[in-house]
Amino acid sequence: MAPYEPAWRRPIASGFRRTADGAVRWCVRHHIHPNTVSYMSMAAAAAAGTCFLGAGRWPLLLIPAALFCDLRLWFNMLDGMVAIASKRASRTGEIANELPDRISDVIILVGAGMSGLCDPVGGYWAAILALLTAYVGTLGQAVGARREFGGIMSKPWRMVVLHIGAWITLALLLWNDGRIRFGGFTVLDWTFAIIIVGCVQTVIVRLSRIVRTLRALE
Repeated sequence: MAPYEPAWRRPIASGFRRTADGAVRWCVRHHIHPNTVSYMSMAAAAAAGTCFLGAGRWPLLLIPAALFCDLRLWFNMLDGMVAIASKRASRTGEIANELPDRISDVIILVGAGMSGLCDPVGGYWAAILALLTAYVGTLGQAVGARREFGGIMSKPWRMVVLHIGAWITLALLLWNDGRIRFGGFTVLDWTFAIIIVGCVQTVIVRLSRIVRTLRALE
């Protein structure tokens, strides 16, 4: 029987992918299961969320919080690469790849929302919309179209936007006398607003593509 090949894979920039080449070889050589890498991405997300939670009291925690977000993305990429390279890709592995991602989104976005550096409501809504964008993406595959990754606020871009918001907040806390409000909202409030609006656009884009594909199949 031929090894299982995932039907759809998220587009990843070649430069970012190359950063994991050595790690892939190491994981294959030491028989590291790709699911283990997926769980490591969730651990990185938990570390990021924890750092965000403490950032209101200790602003320098925004530095590791942002870096753990990056590490989460790196592990998210690595698990699929290890699965393909080790020929351990499987249908159940698809679950282990997707579910930790959704948990990670909630941990990070809610953790940032509860940091004390913004209104928590923004973090909760960002988490809800992040789940919705992922759901719509997999919905296409479930109804016989394709897995959709389009839109401006996919998982990597949510982390990039949050990363930028965290760095700007830290810079203002250190060098702007602690003033992080603009127009009545903090930098992280605006960050979550961008994520929320971007997620709405992403949901619309993905749904419209799914509907067009399904109509073409009729």
